[in-house]
Amino acid sequence: MLGISSKTIYAIAALKELGTLEANAVSKIKEIAQVANIPQNFLEQILLELKKQGLLVSVKGAHGGYRLAKSLKEITLKDVVLVLETDIFSDVYQTDNPALKLFWDDLKNTVSKNFEIPLSELENYEQKASQTLNYSI
Repeated sequence: MLGISSKTIYAIAALKELGTLEANAVSKIKEIAQVANIPQNFLEQILLELKKQGLLVSVKGAHGGYRLAKSLKEITLKDVVLVLETDIFSDVYQTDNPALKLFWDDLKNTVSKNFEIPLSELENYEQKASQTLNYSI
């Protein structure tokens, strides 16, 4: 899917789960991995990256874990992609043709705008999915 790795897909799933927590509550990696169906070792790497970039906060101790550093309304898909993917919004072109450079610039800008969707929108997709399931017989 448009060069998005499973790392980013798992990160979105983890952030979605963390977004369901009460304010200042934390969740352990094991819990997130189970609920979001993510391999625990892989999730650990992902969460560390998101923490380094200020999207998550970790709390140490027996009752520690991870929580969002800001609300899902303030985190966009683009924020996550820029942390975990390489070159998806880069300006590196393999051409000297000015028309092709303009073409790739326009495409990059369009894609970039589409990725500015806040992760709070996941709630709308959750509702759509539950409505779809309710119509089955």
